[in-house]
Amino acid sequence: MGDDRTAAPVVVQPADLPAFCPNPGMPLWSSHPRVFLDLADTGEAMCPYCGTRYVLEGGPRPGGH
Repeated sequence: MGDDRTAAPVVVQPADLPAFCPNPGMPLWSSHPRVFLDLADTGEAMCPYCGTRYVLEGGPRPGGH
């Protein structure tokens, strides 16, 4: 798979939580097991399988989902 660390991050809207990868916009050929990503603490996370970076729009939300 390509190196997605240099690609633009996937922006996740708060209403779309919980975030997971692969996301619905990814092509089927690049699928891997679904993994849920914790964006609460820092507002961003990276998929351990493909390296896609996810960023929560508006940043972390203290004490909430």
